[in-house]
Amino acid sequence: METITLKTFDNYFTANIILTKLQDAGIECYLFDENTVTIGPLISGAIGGIKLVVSANDAQIAATVLQQFETEYLNAVPCPKCGAHEILLVVKPVTRNYLTAILTWFFSSYAVAPEKIYQCQHCGYESLDMPLNNKEDN
Repeated sequence: METITLKTFDNYFTANIILTKLQDAGIECYLFDENTVTIGPLISGAIGGIKLVVSANDAQIAATVLQQFETEYLNAVPCPKCGAHEILLVVKPVTRNYLTAILTWFFSSYAVAPEKIYQCQHCGYESLDMPLNNKEDN
């Protein structure tokens, strides 16, 4: 059976949520390298992260289900600043120690720890936590 990698993840929470969604839709799929990335997250980039693998025959259906889920996710919570439904989890490099940043840059191994934030793609609003959906409060 020929398989393809539909999506890659850097954490097992999101990978398992998507895996469960696809399995509920009747699509046979698997996660590769889940244990390796979970135990050693620093090597995630070296091995390509956690891979969601589906049969080549089910790839189109799986991609459609995945796109539908991601659209529902984006529409679930509006931005508290502008109301747009375009909030994504993004990686933002953060330099907390400038001396370390300068020294690592000088020695050609610029290593700045990234920070994951939720960012509105429309207005640029940033938050460490996913904004809450307050529709019930209105």
